[in-house]
Amino acid sequence: MIEALTDILLRSNPSESIIFDSSLFWLLLVVFLPIYGILYRRRSAMALFTVAFGCYLYYKTSGAAVLLLLGRAAVDYVLSKMLERQQSRTLRRFTLIFSLLLSIGALAYFKYAGFATTIFNDLTGSNFQMSSLMVPIGISFYTFRSISYMVEVYRRTLAVPKNPVDYLFYLSFFPALVAGPIVRPEAFFMQIRSTCRVGEQEIYSGLWIVMRGAFKKFVVADYLAQFNDVVFANPVGYDGVECLLAAFGYGVQIYFDFSGYSDMAIGLSRSMGFDLGENFHAPYKSRNLSDFWRRWHISLSSWLRDYIYIPLGGNRKGTTRMTVNVLVTMLVGGIWHGAGWTFLIWGCAHGIGLILNKLVGKWMPKSRRSKLNGLVYGMITFLFVNMLWILFRSPDLEIAQLMMENICLHANFGILPVFWHERALWCVMLVFAYILIFMPNAVVQKAEQLFVRANWIVKFVLFCLLVQCILALKGTQVVPFIYTQF
Repeated sequence: MIEALTDILLRSNPSESIIFDSSLFWLLLVVFLPIYGILYRRRSAMALFTVAFGCYLYYKTSGAAVLLLLGRAAVDYVLSKMLERQQSRTLRRFTLIFSLLLSIGALAYFKYAGFATTIFNDLTGSNFQMSSLMVPIGISFYTFRSISYMVEVYRRTLAVPKNPVDYLFYLSFFPALVAGPIVRPEAFFMQIRSTCRVGEQEIYSGLWIVMRGAFKKFVVADYLAQFNDVVFANPVGYDGVECLLAAFGYGVQIYFDFSGYSDMAIGLSRSMGFDLGENFHAPYKSRNLSDFWRRWHISLSSWLRDYIYIPLGGNRKGTTRMTVNVLVTMLVGGIWHGAGWTFLIWGCAHGIGLILNKLVGKWMPKSRRSKLNGLVYGMITFLFVNMLWILFRSPDLEIAQLMMENICLHANFGILPVFWHERALWCVMLVFAYILIFMPNAVVQKAEQLFVRANWIVKFVLFCLLVQCILALKGTQVVPFIYTQF
């Protein structure tokens, strides 16, 4: 019965994204934004209209899976009202646990049932079969938003909104629905009823961030993906140097792909009068692994810290307990990204790296610590993170092993001139991407300020140049956002 319901709910292809449908893009530009601008000061009408538009977009990308989202919102709101009214600690705890089981259970069923079945069969020798499930787009992101909302209501640090539309607005806010950021409820609810007004500064700043994100994703990330994908599909057919370049290329690709989406979501939200915060802060400039996770996917990293690591005890209960807490937190982070051994090992490796980083920082004298946290330590962190992207990208452990073996045992650097001759533009794009990655933050901020102050002709010309770059460098196949699958 459950599988039959799943088939009914999930008929559309979740790899498709609204950004690729030109009709929906023009619908957003020509229909949504003008009406939104008219309704912006009428907050209740604005919220209802945005919810309806967001649900329509979600329906177009995920079919009837929108019912799962609406159902989650309805159940969450009812249970949160019960939590707010209840005085019994036992009943409140039971209500919270029930809510968490519903949220985590739905996520586990759609994302991990197939993987769990495979493990069960391997351990027991059974041949239990389960039909493959199509994962609803964004389910991991809105599930984590749901959990944070229920936990904060349970802690009595967040009041349940009087209007249920406000909660649905928070859960289904379409710029962040597909791939985040994971917005915290307390900050978002304050903005829903805020009397602040959107001015030219916010609109043009948001437009710049959207354009920056589109450049990252559709120009840089998608072009680099054309070579990265063929290498990861068949690493045996490529030299170790080509595998190494594909690994570094994927490190750029995933950063520009995901931060590009985050930029577009944050920029569109800013133009709409909502601040989603910062989701990436130059992560490849990190001096150590702890610093990397404070800069990479900030909304997820802070969520894991606040709702898993700290409740488990953090670093307050000794070194052994801290070690366990870090490993558990990073394993959850790995599993959150996908069901498979590659994600589990990737999360575990980052956990071990964080533990070593904490121990070295704790035991090393301060006089030596500052030297190691400089350029050399930053390079080690950069290499560690990028080599682990091989696990993250590989479809299975066999491909990951082949990639690593090629890089370590079969690298012939003599082919670099030939590679340059065959893929000069790809090499130029990779170098250009690294220039952007390590560009000083002051330059990035100055570029945004100049764009905001420029006249409309300059803005229009830059927009046209962006569109031309996208059209000139696009591949034969549309590359979906990497994080929509999570």
